[in-house]
Amino acid sequence: MAIRQTTFNYSLTNFFKHSINGGIILMAVALLAMVVANSPWHGLYQEIWNYPISMQLGNFNLFSHHGNPLTLAAFINDALMAIFFFLVGLEIKREILVGELSSVRRASLPVIVAFGGMIVPVAVYFIFAHSHPESIGMAIPMATDIAFTLGIISLLGQRVPIGLKIFLTAFAVVDDIGGILVIAVGYTAHLDITSLIIGFALLGVLAVLNKLGVMQKSLYILIGIAVWYFFLQSGIHSTIAGVLVAFTIPARPRLDVKKYVDRTRESLDLFDEEATSSTISNKQIRILKNMEEYSDKVISPLQYLEDKLHGAVNYLIMPLFAFANAGVHLGGDQSLFGVVTLAVFLALFVGKFIGLFSFTWIFVKLKIVNLPRGTNWKSLAGICMLGGVGFTVSLFIANLSFGVHYPELLGEAKLGIILGTIASGLAGYVILNLVLPKEIISEDDNQPEED
Repeated sequence: MAIRQTTFNYSLTNFFKHSINGGIILMAVALLAMVVANSPWHGLYQEIWNYPISMQLGNFNLFSHHGNPLTLAAFINDALMAIFFFLVGLEIKREILVGELSSVRRASLPVIVAFGGMIVPVAVYFIFAHSHPESIGMAIPMATDIAFTLGIISLLGQRVPIGLKIFLTAFAVVDDIGGILVIAVGYTAHLDITSLIIGFALLGVLAVLNKLGVMQKSLYILIGIAVWYFFLQSGIHSTIAGVLVAFTIPARPRLDVKKYVDRTRESLDLFDEEATSSTISNKQIRILKNMEEYSDKVISPLQYLEDKLHGAVNYLIMPLFAFANAGVHLGGDQSLFGVVTLAVFLALFVGKFIGLFSFTWIFVKLKIVNLPRGTNWKSLAGICMLGGVGFTVSLFIANLSFGVHYPELLGEAKLGIILGTIASGLAGYVILNLVLPKEIISEDDNQPEED
């Protein structure tokens, strides 16, 4: 168990590092998108997203939907974001296996808190936008953007206890699960049963490969791409394929960590025995190659892919998605501030905070759950306020809700998301800056307390 926990801690540290850096980049790109969308290049900015994308193999185009090539915008939202959701699926699987969702006791708090953080914002949205078609967007304020929030938290340095970061990450992961379920159930078009059957059959193949202990990552990736293609044709949103494929990726390494340590020590001893000069012998080269092979076997496919994808997702895919979707043109004859703008803004800024904080307070007072380590009610309030930063997944759901048939409502929703994210981010930062200790404290001092 200690070995598994050490592996989890490494993954968590890597996750925080990439997410924090990605969140800072995301903020800058979102601002750039707003500037470009309201500059003299506004027309070019809008036109470029309609450029067709193709990957031709004879007459077959991988990036097509029912024979029509994907536009650049669709490629970003349907293909690149499938990779984003694949990474989300890997993170969810890791959390379930060895993380904050690995037991009923550990999962209780983030699940309860996330539940409040989903239903209250939806209710707030529906109060202000209950008529059709505005009501279609009620799922927009459900999710919390992990990268964006960790980027804001990074501004406070090491004053933020690790317990707060883990709490934020855990309920945001549960938020993602809720958002994924909503996308799967609520945004499914007319089904192509044949494509859907083929897609699930390929998922079955991946599950069997996992059960048989097949570890070839390239095989999972190739079949996973095929699953994505058939889901794209089926009518179920293609990003769901990314999550489902992630659940089939093997999480167990081929070589136990303890055996790896023992073999490495033996190899190092042999390497030292062969050391006779400044150059290495052929036998030493074979020893080094064996050590490299051991190192490859001790990393599971899930850990390997999660580690490799964090950079691409946080530094390329998410910024590209933000640049394509965050640009709201504020000019024109029609005002972008409407009922959807108000509903999304209040749902994120007010609804998220009330849902997250109230559900935590109620269940802690009922002694069903405990506050996270190093947390008090003041710092919890700051983290709950940051829960209203719903940027990436909120924009994604907004596009699914209004993008095709109601472009004017999409503009309103985007503005509401941006305003709600800015307000929640600023308020959360100010609260945490005021209530967190001014000096870095040790982890031993980070005990839960009530004020």
